[in-house]
Amino acid sequence: MANAQHKPSGHERIETNNFLMIVLITLVVAVGGLVEIVPLFFQHSTTKPIEGVKPYPALQLAGRDIYIREGCYVCHSQMVRPFHAETLRYGPYSVAGEFVYDHPFQWGSKRTGPDLARVGGRYSDEWHRIHLINPRDLVPESNMPAYPWLERRTVDAESLPAKMQALRKLGVPYTDEEIAKAVEEVQGKTELEALIAYLQGLGTARSWDKLAKEPAQTAAAPAEPSPAPTTTQ
Repeated sequence: MANAQHKPSGHERIETNNFLMIVLITLVVAVGGLVEIVPLFFQHSTTKPIEGVKPYPALQLAGRDIYIREGCYVCHSQMVRPFHAETLRYGPYSVAGEFVYDHPFQWGSKRTGPDLARVGGRYSDEWHRIHLINPRDLVPESNMPAYPWLERRTVDAESLPAKMQALRKLGVPYTDEEIAKAVEEVQGKTELEALIAYLQGLGTARSWDKLAKEPAQTAAAPAEPSPAPTTTQ
């Protein structure tokens, strides 16, 4: 009996055609990503700031730039994930509404040092000053680099108005008055002062104390805001 000519099935054609397989995988990943991401742009819990979250004042904004410039995000995340162990250590888990004015956000995915999402108010300004100049003066086993030059450099105040105007185009509601006063508010401040101001403001809009004071939610009340997307550590 003669062997009939084998006709590959549709599934077999896909598996044996590398180019077709790559195209189809790309389409599946793209569609799956869009289905997960696009709805977030239309949910108030992810696009509206939670109560207490405001645009960074000029000095904190300058400090945030220094934080990014010095690579602090490489070792410190800024997102408490919705796991019991994390909330015990750091405080309430992070929600998307805390980061609507962050361009770019500083969630991070690796922690050589502790998460800083709720570091605001935990330590005094003097503690941060000593810690940034030489971390081992406070934590002998710390492997964090020292940043003594921050105390000797002054903030580039003149660049802030243009930066705030650019952020306003991205949706950060800075007023003309806030932009006009930015240089005056920051003039003469050191980079160390600016970075401390930024750290002291992190996560202060959402804490256990503030959550405890909120009225109990009823069935008709809005649901808890969506957590920020989680990342792996």
